[in-house]
Amino acid sequence: MKSVKLVVFSSLLLFATLLTTSAAFADSTDYSNSGGTLSGSNAGLTLSGSTLIAVVDITTGTTVTGNLGTVEFSTGALTSGSLQMGGTLAAGGSFTITGNGTGGIGNGVLFSGSFSGPVSWTLTTLANGTHNYTLSGVVTGMVGGVSVSGVTVQLTVNSGKGFFDGSIGISGGDTTIGSVPEPSTLALFGTGAISFIGTLRRKILSR
Repeated sequence: MKSVKLVVFSSLLLFATLLTTSAAFADSTDYSNSGGTLSGSNAGLTLSGSTLIAVVDITTGTTVTGNLGTVEFSTGALTSGSLQMGGTLAAGGSFTITGNGTGGIGNGVLFSGSFSGPVSWTLTTLANGTHNYTLSGVVTGMVGGVSVSGVTVQLTVNSGKGFFDGSIGISGGDTTIGSVPEPSTLALFGTGAISFIGTLRRKILSR
C-alpha cells in the first residue's frame, strides 16, 4: 500500500509542479527527470546519473517520453541550516539538461545554466517518522543562444528514519524553463509549488 501511495504522490508531484510553474511562463518547456544520486557536503550538493524521462512543450502541449538524456546540477555552499535538518544553499554551481536525440529531442545540451538565487533544501517529516528532502531553486541560462530562466523542484527518495548522510537517491524532479521576466516571480511560484507539494505529501503518505 505504501508503494502505491508513493507512486500516486510522485504523479501528483509532477502535476502540481507543472501546474504551479507553467502559469509563470508564456513560452516554456517542462523537463522531468527520475533517479540519480544527490551527494555532497556543506560545500554544496551535486546531482549525477539522473535520467531525463519527459519533455513537454507547454505552449503546444506536445509531450515526448522515454530515456531522453540526463539532468545534472551542482549548487553553491550551504549558507544556513544543515543538510540533515534542512537549510539554504548559495546561488551558483551549474545546471545542465542534455538530450540524446530520442523522440526528436535534441542531441546535445538542451539547457545550460546555474542557480541564480538561494537554493532551498527542505526536510519534511512524515506521520510515520520517516523523512523526505526537497530541493528547489531558480535557474538561469541559455537555450539555443537565448537567455532563459526557470524553476526546478527535486524530490529525494524517502530516507527512512535516518537523515541525509552525504548521499541520497532522487525519486523525481521537474524543471520548467522559459522566457520569463522576473526571478522574484519565479521564486514565488517555486515557493508555492513546495508548499502545495508538502501538503499533498502529508495527506497522501500519512494515510
